Amino acid sequence: MNFRKVDNMPLKKLTEFLDRNNIEYIVIRHSLAYNAQRIAATTHIPGKEIAKTVIVNIDGRMAMAVVPASYMVNLSLLRDTSGARKVSLASEMEFKDRFPNCEVGAMPPFGNLYDMEVYVAESLIDDEEIYFNAGTHTELIRMFYADFERLVEPVVLRFSKALSA
Repeated sequence: MNFRKVDNMPLKKLTEFLDRNNIEYIVIRHSLAYNAQRIAATTHIPGKEIAKTVIVNIDGRMAMAVVPASYMVNLSLLRDTSGARKVSLASEMEFKDRFPNCEVGAMPPFGNLYDMEVYVAESLIDDEEIYFNAGTHTELIRMFYADFERLVEPVVLRFSKALSA
């Protein structure tokens, strides 16, 4: 997998957006980690509280499917619950240019900043707070889920499945 570094700070765009909307948040810096399960282990945050962003194609348009780190997207269930005809994972080549200010694989779940619809797994909304990549593989943001939901207006559906231990 190819992870590219970018010169402009991806965190800056996101924190400016949160600041403009008077959102309380905390930036957490951690050692380099390329997947949400590793981030959970490194930061000692339960995997069910870290949101990972998976890019999917839903009836020919790209969207974000957001699930807890300890879960995976069930594409069949997403298709059924969203009423779509076809749902598939997007390839890195398909989406990497959509997020010019982010490291590939570290996109924050703010589809509204990237003109993408956001689907959130209902398994993620049980906790008061949400943690997610802030555009890099070394930074997370922690904020209240209610604020995230107000800003992003995601479609909440049942489409995730717990990873096997």
